[in-house]
Amino acid sequence: MSDKNQNLSEVEHIKSRSNFLRGTINEGLIDEITGSISADDTQLIKFHGSYQQTDRDLESERKKQKLEPLYSFMIRVRLPGGLTTPEQWIAMDKLADSHANGTLKLTTRQAYQLHGVLKKNLKATIASINHSLMDTIAACGDVNRNVMCNPNPGLSEIHAQVLKDAQEVSDHLTPQTTAYHEIWLEGQKITETKKHQDSEPVYGDTYLPRKFKIAFAIPPRNDVDIFTNDLGFTAIVKNKKLTGYNVSVGGGMGMTFGNETTYPRLANVIGFIPREKAVELAEKVVILQRDNGNRSDRKNARLKYTIDRMGLDLFVKKLNDLLEVPLKPSQNYSFEAMGDEFGWKKGDDNLWYYTLFVEGGRVCDKDKKLIKTALREIATIHEGDFRLTGNQNLVIAMVPEREKKNIEGILRKYGAWPGALSGIRKNAIACVALNTCSLAFAEAERYLPSLIDKIDEILEKYKLKKEEISIRMTGCPNGCARPYNAEIGLVGRAVGVYNLYLGGGFTGNRLNRLYKEMVKEDEILSLLDGFFKQWAAEKKAFPHFGDFITAKKIV
Repeated sequence: MSDKNQNLSEVEHIKSRSNFLRGTINEGLIDEITGSISADDTQLIKFHGSYQQTDRDLESERKKQKLEPLYSFMIRVRLPGGLTTPEQWIAMDKLADSHANGTLKLTTRQAYQLHGVLKKNLKATIASINHSLMDTIAACGDVNRNVMCNPNPGLSEIHAQVLKDAQEVSDHLTPQTTAYHEIWLEGQKITETKKHQDSEPVYGDTYLPRKFKIAFAIPPRNDVDIFTNDLGFTAIVKNKKLTGYNVSVGGGMGMTFGNETTYPRLANVIGFIPREKAVELAEKVVILQRDNGNRSDRKNARLKYTIDRMGLDLFVKKLNDLLEVPLKPSQNYSFEAMGDEFGWKKGDDNLWYYTLFVEGGRVCDKDKKLIKTALREIATIHEGDFRLTGNQNLVIAMVPEREKKNIEGILRKYGAWPGALSGIRKNAIACVALNTCSLAFAEAERYLPSLIDKIDEILEKYKLKKEEISIRMTGCPNGCARPYNAEIGLVGRAVGVYNLYLGGGFTGNRLNRLYKEMVKEDEILSLLDGFFKQWAAEKKAFPHFGDFITAKKIV
């Protein structure tokens, strides 16, 4: 579907007249009258890795005082494969204290987020991130987002090769506009001549119709949730050699309440490619979406809708027409789980990797758990690096044998060494939601831990507390914490009110289904109590809760 045959959405017009994502961002940053930027620039700044937000906890009080909302900005740092150095960790830790709200958020796409950055500090913060050899470009916006990959390349040569391929795909699909460097790193005056110097060979001057997500998975763990991505590469290994990837297309979690034309969708596996064709394949899928995606209705603009509108067979045919070598039949593979493996694990490089549980991905000092302080101290002595996982946890990577006790000692000293974790807590994910996300109807990150406390009591009653169950909560239906393929999904409708979804696949291979709308905590706990009681009686036949729900046709 070409642009000329559509009534373009307003965002498409904003991109078209933006001069390759410049807009009036520079002018807005120096306007001291308001803490916000213009409506057009709030769309464009996403491409630069930032969202304008407000503190919704303070909205009523500020209205009473006749003050504008307390505007601030979230900054997302792009980290392909979640790889970051100790020096970069320390830099982010310092920025969190000096320019943000004092915490770091580890996201579901292996990226950092800073929250609460005031407009006056925005340029200095992004510049500092770049000085630490990281960037924020394309962390948000209608482009390819952070490319995900299993974060442990030291576990095997295969893991290292897949990470390298993920990083090459990320590099190839990074926007080429000079606006990012110009606005955030040099501060040069924008001129009309810049419009003629810039070009986007892959994206074109209006970029993609909507965001685009790519992930690389290495069986048997689906820790990147491969089927929730627009484009997925599943590693195929034969005789201990990486031969290539199965390709999957059309995943996406977002939907809109009351709009039946929107829905979550898992990706289809469409074939196999040799390893050296990964970058080409990624580019061609992006081009197909660029040229055929819906640019009139952003709610139907993701690749999943393009494929369903075209038909999968026609999409694959068009893709093969663009490829130098057509797709081959997909290869056999299997997944066992989509969560992280916690604790110490030794890699083929003879070094150790410790996966640390970080509840909700929020790195902070709270009560007697001083995780932020502990990780800052570890970063000052750590000889390896850090890896952010797609489940909001952290891998302290490449640790020599002699340093294991030191790492453990620091975590224990600050109360950051995890105690016994229930199976459901290990597999919990929550989006930020309130108080900063403008789209949230309900709590998620701030509420899920206390809800799990109560769910754990029920599980303990039926001797199920050690059983691994995936649970995910979001404050709205956009699905940032991927709730629609969890065994238990909770999607916010209003403060304290959620839609309950049940029956997703433990390996990420099956969507759940809506069981009941508009439920509050007491009803959630009551319903789960009944289901867990039934499951406990038939546990041998159904090792996973989602399989039990599906087999018994509860949804």
